[in-house]
Amino acid sequence: MSDHDRRQEDLIKHLTELRRRLIVTFSVFVVTLCVGLYLSPSLLRYLKAQPAARGVEWNVFSFTDGLFVYLRCAFLFAVILTLPLVLYQAWAFARPGLTETEAKGTLSYIPASFALFVGGISFSYFVVFPMMLRFMQRMNVSVGAVETYGIDKYFGFMFNVIFPLGIAFEMPLVILFMTRIGLLTPEKLRTSRKYAYVALAVVGSCISPPDFVSHLSVTIPLLLLYESGVFVSSRAYGKRRQSLMPSPQ
Repeated sequence: MSDHDRRQEDLIKHLTELRRRLIVTFSVFVVTLCVGLYLSPSLLRYLKAQPAARGVEWNVFSFTDGLFVYLRCAFLFAVILTLPLVLYQAWAFARPGLTETEAKGTLSYIPASFALFVGGISFSYFVVFPMMLRFMQRMNVSVGAVETYGIDKYFGFMFNVIFPLGIAFEMPLVILFMTRIGLLTPEKLRTSRKYAYVALAVVGSCISPPDFVSHLSVTIPLLLLYESGVFVSSRAYGKRRQSLMPSPQ
C-alpha cells in the first residue's frame, strides 16, 4: 500500500470516528433536551421563587414570549448537561495523539472545567444577578418609571449576566493549560499581575452595579481566580521543569 493510500485510509478512519462521536453527542443532547422540555415548567417556577425574582412580575408582550423562554430554558438545560460529554468526546478523539502522561493530565480538565463553569453560574445567579436587578429597579424608580418587565427581557438580561461570569471562572484552568503547553510561565503571570488586576477591575465594573460594595463583590472573586491560576501555574511549571531535567546517571 502506498503512502498516499495509507494517509487516505487514516483520514477516512478519523472522519468515521469523528462522525460516530458527533452522533453520540447529538443523541445525548436530544435526550437531555426532551428532559429539559419536560422539566422547564418546574425549573421556571423554581427561578420565579428565588430572591432575584421576588417582587418582579413576569409579563408577556407577544404570544410567543412564553414559548421562547420555555424553549430557551430547555435548550440551556441540555447544553449544560451535555457539556461534560462534549469535553470527553473531544479528549477521546485527540487521545491517540497524546502520550500517557498528557492523556491523564488532560482528562482531569473535564470535571474541573465543568465544576468551575457551574460554580461561576451559581455565583453570578445567586450573588451578582440579584444585586444588578435591585440596582436597576432602584434606577427605574428614581426616574419615576412604572416597572413592567417582560419575561423575555428578564431572561435575556439574566443570561447576559451569568454566562460571562461562568466563562470567567474557567480562568485558572486556562492558565494551567497554557502553562503546560509552554505559552505562559509563573514569572510572566507575576510580572503582568498589575495589568491583569486593572483589566479584571474593569471587567468587574462592567458586569456589576456601579456601587462600591457590588463592584468589590465581583472584582475580588475575579482577582482570587487569577491568583489561583498563578498558584496552579507555579506547581505545573515546577513539575514540567523536573520532567525535562535529565535524570542523574
